[in-house]
Amino acid sequence: MRIDIITLFPDMFAPVLGDSIIGRAQKSGAVEIHTHQLRDFAFDKHRRVDDTPYGGGMGMLMKAEPIALCFEAICAETGTRPHFIYMSPQGKTLHQQRLRELADIDNACILCGHYEGVDQRVLDSLIDEEISIGDYVLTGGELPAMVLTDALCRMVPGVLTNNECFTEESHWGGLLEYPQYTKPAEWRGMAVPEVLLSGHHQNIEKWRREKAREVTAQKRPDLLKSSKLL
Repeated sequence: MRIDIITLFPDMFAPVLGDSIIGRAQKSGAVEIHTHQLRDFAFDKHRRVDDTPYGGGMGMLMKAEPIALCFEAICAETGTRPHFIYMSPQGKTLHQQRLRELADIDNACILCGHYEGVDQRVLDSLIDEEISIGDYVLTGGELPAMVLTDALCRMVPGVLTNNECFTEESHWGGLLEYPQYTKPAEWRGMAVPEVLLSGHHQNIEKWRREKAREVTAQKRPDLLKSSKLL
């Protein structure tokens, strides 16, 4: 998978996505992450990419032409048209099911908004979908872009050691994940459930399914209605 990110702050990404699992995935070639400085596609000496909105109002709006030129340059570089995503509080809230669908895409491009957003004509003519990571507003789209990139990359084959690393997690099948424990078997008077020490895989699997339902009912009862594991 290749992910291109259009941003005013490309230096924000390497410290987050250049280490740990995603960093190793890039070094191994399992994923490619490229950042593009939007100001490189501006026209004036100040590299200005924003202007005042027609009709008045607070703040500035990102201009259409630099975004279009940057995206066209990415298309020329990749030899294809990436699926173009705009990180926006007006977008559909990101869920695991949508991530599973997006993980099948070979090329994605993410636009990080700023100020009061972008010219509507960019959304109408270039953007394939708008995605939000929650019903709140941030100062820019960089953090949401990092969230989306991390969540996508970890599902690419070869990034994690085994597919069960994400298929057993919260939200994959509609339930939250069951409780997990590690050594020692007793800590400060609290013991690991005996079934997990039994070595009986069928009983362990049954316990995990039951606990996943209990945890979901307690923390996110809304998920139970759509769960595939009930």
